Amino acid sequence: MTPNTTKHTVKAFDSDIVRLRGLVAEIGGWAELAITDAMTALLRNDKALASQTIIKDKEIDDLERQIDRLVIQTMALRAPMADDLRVLVSTLKIANKIERIGDYAKNIAKRVPLLDDIDWAETADGLEPMSKAAIRLVSDALNAYAQRDADLAMQVCNRDKLVDDYYSAVFRGLVDQMIAKPDHVNSGVHLMFIAKNIERIGDHATNIAEMVYFAITGRAIIDRDRGSDPLDMTD
Repeated sequence: MTPNTTKHTVKAFDSDIVRLRGLVAEIGGWAELAITDAMTALLRNDKALASQTIIKDKEIDDLERQIDRLVIQTMALRAPMADDLRVLVSTLKIANKIERIGDYAKNIAKRVPLLDDIDWAETADGLEPMSKAAIRLVSDALNAYAQRDADLAMQVCNRDKLVDDYYSAVFRGLVDQMIAKPDHVNSGVHLMFIAKNIERIGDHATNIAEMVYFAITGRAIIDRDRGSDPLDMTD
C-alpha cells in the first residue's frame, strides 16, 4: 500500500467514525426521549403521548439499521485492525443496546391504556425516581461514548445498583398493595412489568458503559456490584 493510499484510507476511516458517532448520538437522543415520553404518558395517563411514543420507535429501529450498515461497510472497505476494530465492534453492540432501550420504552407506553383503575398516589410511588435514575444512566453512558470518557463509563456501572434497588422496593410495594387490594391485581401486574422494563433499561445503559470502557481501554469491567432482584432465586 502506497503512502498516499494509506493516507486516503485513514482519512476515509476517520470520516466513517465521525458519521457513526453522529448516528449514535442521534439514536441515543431518540431513546432518551422515548423513555421520558413513556413515563410522562404513564404518570399522566396520557394515551395520545403513549401512542406517539410507540410510533416513534420506528425512528430508533431505522437508525440502528443505518449504523449496522455503516459499521459493516467500514469493516469491509477499511480493513481496520486492533483499536480501530474494537471501536467498530463496540459501536455495533452499543447501537443494539440503544435499540433495546427503545423497545423497553415502547413496552411501557403500550401498557398505559391498561391502567385506568390505578390509584397513583399509592402505586406510582417509586416508579418516577426509578425512571429518572435509569434515564440518567442512559444519558451518562452515551456521554461517555461521545467524549471517550472511561471514568464516566465506570461511574455508570457503579451506579446501576441504585436502579436495581429501586426495582426491588417497587416490586415489594406492589406485592403488598395487591394483597391489600385484590381488585388492583391486574393493574399491579402491569406495573410490575413496567418496573422490570425500567430496570432492564438501567442494565442496558450499564452494558453500553461497559462497552465504552472496553473500546477505550481494551479492558473489560468485571464483577461490578449489582442490586438484588426479588425474582432471582439463585444464590
